Amino acid sequence: MTKHKLPDGPQNGSLLQKLKWITKPLEVLETHYQRYGDIFTAYVGLGKKPIVIISNPQAIQEVFSTDPKYLDSGEVAGIKPPFIGQQSLIALSGDRHKRQRKLLTPPFHGERMLAYGKIIQEITEQVTSQWVISSSFFVRSAMQEITFQVILKAVFGLVDGPRYQKLQQLLMTRLDGTKSLFRAILLLFPILQKDLGPWSPWGRLMENEHQIDQLIYEEIQERRENPDPSRTDILSLMMAARDEAGEPMTDVELRDELITLLVAGHETTATSLSWAFYWIHHQPQVREKLLQELDTLGENPDPNQIFRLPYLDAVYKETLRIYPVAMMAFQRMVLSPLDIAGYHFEPGIILSLCIYLTHHREDLYPEPKKFKPERFLERQFSSSEYLPFGGGSRRCIGMAFAQFEMKLILVTVLSRWQLELKDSKPMLPVRRGLLLAPPNDFQMVVKAKKTTAKAMSLT
Repeated sequence: MTKHKLPDGPQNGSLLQKLKWITKPLEVLETHYQRYGDIFTAYVGLGKKPIVIISNPQAIQEVFSTDPKYLDSGEVAGIKPPFIGQQSLIALSGDRHKRQRKLLTPPFHGERMLAYGKIIQEITEQVTSQWVISSSFFVRSAMQEITFQVILKAVFGLVDGPRYQKLQQLLMTRLDGTKSLFRAILLLFPILQKDLGPWSPWGRLMENEHQIDQLIYEEIQERRENPDPSRTDILSLMMAARDEAGEPMTDVELRDELITLLVAGHETTATSLSWAFYWIHHQPQVREKLLQELDTLGENPDPNQIFRLPYLDAVYKETLRIYPVAMMAFQRMVLSPLDIAGYHFEPGIILSLCIYLTHHREDLYPEPKKFKPERFLERQFSSSEYLPFGGGSRRCIGMAFAQFEMKLILVTVLSRWQLELKDSKPMLPVRRGLLLAPPNDFQMVVKAKKTTAKAMSLT
């Protein structure tokens, strides 16, 4: 029988409860799940309206298969991400979202994506060449440096020079991880987003954004004035794309999508890589099995050969299962009355799919707190059971690129270096902005360079 009320959940959204959501989100989610089940109502941020949090796979599938005209994300669902912009794919809805997604899809698939393999490998080798035997390094910082350069060179298409260096400096300031908790508070509480000049936190962020925008628009203008059809970076492909009416993307659309790719691709991939290196070295049997598989590669492996390695794929998937960098998929707003999982939802209700809780269901993933790549070799999981990139019309458009980048970086590092954890104690996630990340002080020790490693040159 259809229920005409919201699912059970906390009766109010006290300030203390909302602050706990910021500082200890997993504890809050797991407590609510144990008490209320896999569909419950909760209060997040300073808003007075609750959201319905779903981790039931059948309900998730219903959400993914619902027509966007009845249930959609983007700005209509309250997603107004600062810095990213209103023309970002994340913020768009309806036909505008559909158009933009069509324009953006080709550069991230097929041969075009694989063409970035050499860039990724060269950047990884250049960054890791600075490592010193018997010394330690901060894992997240190293992974950030690699993924950041991949974004600037493969996505933005920039080469070393004044603009590259200035944009790199501004963007690193913007993405400063030491201020992650403070940034989370600013992002979750819109009331604090007041530009009171350079002495205010939000004012400094806005000035930083203005300077970044100026450099990006200068780059776009130069590309328009001096078109080069031989370029294969993602910005060039985006500029060449045309919609069904033959119209290109505007400068603002290009800017917003570039920033979206930076924020969504740089931070998330660096975080996932950090977790992967932790788990691989925290469990020696995983490392040994993975190295045995890598030994099967020839001297000049095809990128597709690396991409299809089964145990590497299982390690990658388990990394994104146990601590998905995004706890929640993009929230969706009910636009027309609809029924999902026995509940009736009226327009205006916000639904949010919880990736973390879904990935920790005992019925899907026995011993969910344990890192067990083998579970992905033993069975297939549906898109509503395993969803690190979201799903439906809102699945991350850069999913294939992220998979390829992460696997290639892992293989490049593991085939050249012998590493070990500086501290073997279990590591728990901390909030980093809107993501789940390893602690900032997570370090590894460089034990040796593998002189017998096969020098892989991607063809």
